[in-house]
Amino acid sequence: MEEVKLITDERMNKYLDTTGKAIDKVKIAPPPRSHLNKLAQDFLSMAMSYYSDARAFARDGNFVLAYGAVNYAHGWLDAGARIGLFDVDEDDQLFTLAE
Repeated sequence: MEEVKLITDERMNKYLDTTGKAIDKVKIAPPPRSHLNKLAQDFLSMAMSYYSDARAFARDGNFVLAYGAVNYAHGWLDAGARIGLFDVDEDDQLFTLAE
């Protein structure tokens, strides 16, 4: 495996694009009046906030902070998908699913 020491424009754009696609794919799974729906909304809100921060950091050229934020964003999405808060159409390319 190739050793990567820099976060290039190309790599940063790839991370942002992948997480953007994941956000677009997420559907809230629990019914609207369920407590779990509120939890799913919170997970999605956290992901979107971190994603927004990542894009802003990347625009400013701060790829270190952008990289951290985009990984947090995707982590919230993965966690929500894995525990069933999000319906992701069994997409195991954008998400880390349990099975």
